Amino acid sequence: MQPVAGLIAVLALAAGCALAQQGQQAPGIATGFAAKQAVKTKQFAIAAANPLAAQAGYDIIKRGGNAMDAAVAVQMVLNLVEPQSSGIGGGAFIMHYDARAKKLAAFDGRETAPSAARPDRFLGADGKPMQFYDAVVGGRSVGTPGTLRVLELAQRRHGRLKWASLFEPAILLAENGFAVSPRLAASIAADKYLSRQEAARRYFYNSDGSPLKAGQLLKNPEFAAVLRRVAQEGADAFYKGEIARDIAAAVRHAPNNLGDLSEADIAGYEAKVREPVCGNYRAHRVCGFPLPSSGGMTVLQILGMLENFDMAASRPSSSAATLMGVHLFAEAGKLAYADRSLYMADPDFVKVPVAALLDKAYLAERAELIRHSGAMAGAASPGVPKAMGKLSLGAR
Repeated sequence: MQPVAGLIAVLALAAGCALAQQGQQAPGIATGFAAKQAVKTKQFAIAAANPLAAQAGYDIIKRGGNAMDAAVAVQMVLNLVEPQSSGIGGGAFIMHYDARAKKLAAFDGRETAPSAARPDRFLGADGKPMQFYDAVVGGRSVGTPGTLRVLELAQRRHGRLKWASLFEPAILLAENGFAVSPRLAASIAADKYLSRQEAARRYFYNSDGSPLKAGQLLKNPEFAAVLRRVAQEGADAFYKGEIARDIAAAVRHAPNNLGDLSEADIAGYEAKVREPVCGNYRAHRVCGFPLPSSGGMTVLQILGMLENFDMAASRPSSSAATLMGVHLFAEAGKLAYADRSLYMADPDFVKVPVAALLDKAYLAERAELIRHSGAMAGAASPGVPKAMGKLSLGAR
C-alpha cells in the first residue's frame, strides 16, 4: 500500500525535476497565449493560474472569508490541478496589507536547504558545476517545504474563517476528480524525467504508459487524505510524524541524486515575518517583498534609475517612443541585476547593504551609465555605493 504522503513526496521531488524540459531551465513550459478580457470590480477579485483554483477562492470570499482565507483555499487547489508549478511541497512569499491597521507585512515561507548541505553540493567529481538537469532532477535539489507553515502563520493572524473549512474545495476535487487542463497535459507530455519516478508514473500516466490527456478525469485520494489531516491537525500534521517521514524517505531514496533532507529539517522549519522593502518613485510609494526574495529590491533599483529620465516621453504614442521606453527599462534592468548578483542574498546569513543599494544618489550615478543612443557594451558591472562606507560583505 502506498504511504498516505506518497504523492506529496512526489510533489516535493517535482520541485527539483518539476516537469523539466530539454533546453529550458525552468519548471514550466510555454503552452501558448490566450487573450483575456479585462475585468473591473468594486468589491474583490480572485486571480489564479487555473479556473478551479480561482473558483475555490471566490467561494471562500462569498462564504464570509477574506483575502487570506481565500489564498489558502486557492493554494490547496493549485497543488492539485497544477502540480508542475505550485504546491505544499514548495515555498511561498506572502505580502499582506491590513487596510484597517494600514500595515503591510511580508510573510517568508521560502524553502530552506537541508542542514547537511555544503557549498560543493552542485559540483561534480571534477570540481566543476554540474549540468543543470543533472543537478536539479532527483533528491539533491530538494529543500524543506515552507508553504503550509507560512500560510498557517498568516491565516492565524489575518484570516476570518476556520482553518479546516479552507481545505474543503481541494479535498472534494481530489476525491471526486478534476479534468486535466491543457497546460498540465502538455507539461506531462513534454517531460522526459517524470516517468522515471514510480509514484509519478502511476499518477501522471495511463496504464499503457501514455501521458494523461487534456480532459481526462484525475483523482488523488492520497492527497485528499493528507489535506484532511492538515485541515484537522494544522500544519504540524505535515511537518511532524508520518507525512514528514515519508517525504524525507522519498528524498533520501530518490531514484537518482540521493538527497539529504531529514525529518529534523522538516520538523524544525519556521516561517518568518519580515519588514517589506519600500521606496519612492516620483509621487508613488512602492513596496515589495524583502530579501531573501530579490524582486522587491531589484524593482526599486530599476525605478530609482528610471526616475532620472523623462519616462513620460516614452509613452506608447509612437513606435519610436515605445522603443525608447523599452530600451531605458532594459538598460536599468541590466544594472540592477548586476548589483543583485553581487550583493543580494539571504539576510539571515549575509550582511546586505539594503539602504546603500537603494540610495537615490547612488541610483542616479548608476543611471548615468545608460545612454539613449544604444545598449551598453558587454555585460553590466555591479556598482559600489558610497553610502556603504566601511561595511564589508560576508557571512554573519
